[in-house]
Amino acid sequence: MYDLIIIGAGPAGLSAAVYARRAGLELLVIEEKVVSGGQVLNTYEVDNYLGLPGISGPDMGAAFREHAERLGIPFREAQIREIADGGDRKIVRSRREEWETRTVLLATGAKHAQLGVPGEETFSGRGVSYCAACDGAFFQGKTVAVVGGGDVALEDAVYLARTSARVYLIHRRDELRGADILQDALKALPNVEILFSHVVERIDGDETVEALCLRDKKSGGERILPVDGVFIAVGIHPNTELLRGQVSCDQDGYVLAGEDGVTDRPGIFVAGDVRKKPLRQIVTAVADGANAAVSAEHYCRSVRKEALS
Repeated sequence: MYDLIIIGAGPAGLSAAVYARRAGLELLVIEEKVVSGGQVLNTYEVDNYLGLPGISGPDMGAAFREHAERLGIPFREAQIREIADGGDRKIVRSRREEWETRTVLLATGAKHAQLGVPGEETFSGRGVSYCAACDGAFFQGKTVAVVGGGDVALEDAVYLARTSARVYLIHRRDELRGADILQDALKALPNVEILFSHVVERIDGDETVEALCLRDKKSGGERILPVDGVFIAVGIHPNTELLRGQVSCDQDGYVLAGEDGVTDRPGIFVAGDVRKKPLRQIVTAVADGANAAVSAEHYCRSVRKEALS
């Protein structure tokens, strides 16, 4: 019987593990991949994490994992298929094993929707990004493109236009889907050009992104657009399938929980990108993990008191 099982070993899960161990909880971290770190592993360089400017994503993931291992935190590699809620006892099941625990903390992150075009994976972290707030600083004074037409794409384009020399917004439809106020803000910027009814056919480059091959959906013609980077904002999907139907989520699947990570199901907590919140960054994931671990500790303490009374 564990006090806490953490599912996911990205920044949120590893932060939660450190705080839970220091609080004296008996815990287990379960990660489906061989290497810990979550989405940070796909980041070529992290320049906005306090005290570690310029660290590579893999190095950051390794440092987080090493910190947890120094505390003797146990890890298990497995793909979880079910979380069964039995009140004060939860059962976490993989295909071959199951574990019993008082609390569960889901820190499985989210995945960005991809274009699925040639060059996207090749240049991921080398000019292809899914987060303007994370990587925009690397493109100061340069030319970038944003792909998408919703609120996130428009917000990214406005954000990038502050420091980039030129920003192209590429949208496959002939009108934007984002909020009117964002559209007005974008259209007022002199260094932004919107390319309607265009789709990305491929991403070209040598060591880094150098150009996009675009196709005009109306004419069928192709053009090469020289850019230094491309920000893809066509959607993000939280990995919350394990909790669907057990806790309250919004229409996009994000779990409705505050900064304390407490869900509406006693003993189940969330941290990181699975939680509905305005900013999803490494630093906010780490903070989420700490808060959720403290919440789990308080829950375990209250359960023990009830058992003794």
